[in-house]
Amino acid sequence: MVVRRSAGVLLHRRGAGGGREVLLGHMGGPFWARRDERAWSIPKGEPEEGEDLLATALREFAEELGHPVPVAELTPLGEFRQSGGKVVTVWAAEGDLDVTAVRGGTFALEWPPRSGRLQEFPEIDRAAWFAPEQARVKLVAGQVPALERLLEQLAGDG
Repeated sequence: MVVRRSAGVLLHRRGAGGGREVLLGHMGGPFWARRDERAWSIPKGEPEEGEDLLATALREFAEELGHPVPVAELTPLGEFRQSGGKVVTVWAAEGDLDVTAVRGGTFALEWPPRSGRLQEFPEIDRAAWFAPEQARVKLVAGQVPALERLLEQLAGDG
């Protein structure tokens, strides 16, 4: 059985109150339009044929948010299996990004179902910074362990 893979970057920063915040993207398309809890994701995507996973993570961040990762130093967080079986490899980066400037890519979907009409939807329809407590509720469940790993690493750094 072939394992489906995906790679992404979890951007984090020190918030106005001194606490840590993470950048998440709300998944676009009609399925996610009215959902908020468990409807946000680390910017990520699938590798192209023969593409290195770190290159995938950097490319997908730029494609989904319309901006490159705003830092050069990335820390590996590991691999995390989502409920559908996809394995997501995540790197962390400390940096800032203006979420009001997010303009990412789109995907085509037959909508409404069985209508024969293809419509374009944003991969990520908005992005926001969240404190860890909020992010635990917003993130799709399979990505919460990546957030926890980041928080463990940050706690270990002092």
